[in-house]
Amino acid sequence: MNILFIGDIVGHSGRAAVQKLVPELRKEFNLSMVIANAENCAAGAGLTAGCLKDMRKHVDFFTAGDHVWDQKDFEKEINGIHDIVRPANLSTMQPGVGMKVVNNPVAGQIAIIALQGKVFMRDSAYCPFETAEKLLTQVPADVKTILVDFHAEATSEKIAMGYFLDGKVTAVIGTHTHVQTNDAKILPNGTAYLTDAGMVGAEYSVLGRSVEEVIKKFRSGMPRRLPVAEGTIRLDGCVIDYDYNTGRANSIKTISRMTEIV
Repeated sequence: MNILFIGDIVGHSGRAAVQKLVPELRKEFNLSMVIANAENCAAGAGLTAGCLKDMRKHVDFFTAGDHVWDQKDFEKEINGIHDIVRPANLSTMQPGVGMKVVNNPVAGQIAIIALQGKVFMRDSAYCPFETAEKLLTQVPADVKTILVDFHAEATSEKIAMGYFLDGKVTAVIGTHTHVQTNDAKILPNGTAYLTDAGMVGAEYSVLGRSVEEVIKKFRSGMPRRLPVAEGTIRLDGCVIDYDYNTGRANSIKTISRMTEIV
């Protein structure tokens, strides 16, 4: 079985790139399922039900991170959306859930968990390690495939989470930094790991935003609007090959594809 995990999708051009490239990737890698972090898909900040609908033909399930509530209406929409998880270690007073067991027609049953880091992150969250430990006790015994999206800033926190969950889950994939890392590996006890999957955003940009405006913000120290960059779009992610019967990963491979979005 092969799962494609796609890094943070940025804006309309990112959504368009997913629609254009994922059908080709499904054929190339004989994919059983596609999962994407979509927390920046609405104008570069947050999500909407409409934006997710744009991609649902090509993406089977979505995850979110610290920008999950950036669009004001999404807190009202999320409970009506069956194919998304937000960070599980947020307050229980917040809508949505952080883990779902999905019955995919090709991949079968898979538990998908979203967690948010604490180090250098702007929003408060409960300990992701304790939350992960608790959630794993709630996964049905017959569900062997478990994928964790760890949305965090610090590479040390992400790596620690990978080893903490090694042998307990199929894959720990980092998101949030929008920069794909070069450390995809199978950890000693059979868990696929990648510090950051990258993004679906403009190749010539600063994390998917206008280069010129970001530089002005850094130089001036003043708040500025940072428009989403357009043009050549890069889709980053990774393909995880795993054993459905055991949940152990066989391999993990990073991918990066370019396309022009007008």
